[in-house]
Amino acid sequence: MSELCRFHGIVITIYADDHPGAHFHARYGEHDAQIAIANGEVTAGHLPSTARRRVMRWADARRAELEDAWARAQRGEHPGKIAPLG
Repeated sequence: MSELCRFHGIVITIYADDHPGAHFHARYGEHDAQIAIANGEVTAGHLPSTARRRVMRWADARRAELEDAWARAQRGEHPGKIAPLG
């Protein structure tokens, strides 16, 4: 697991060699969700609405960086870090 970003108590991670379908994980307290990079769809898990909105806003602004991070992780490389929203 590699942490990409942390903001407002939300931790964003990508797992190396994770199953297909470019996605990232967002954890907020005891909540965890898997989110598709392409469209921001929550494909597994749940986040409270405020956290989900923040994650979606961040992912929309960082989509290209997320796609690059996913590709690096799938090659076994460190995905790097992505800045939080200002």
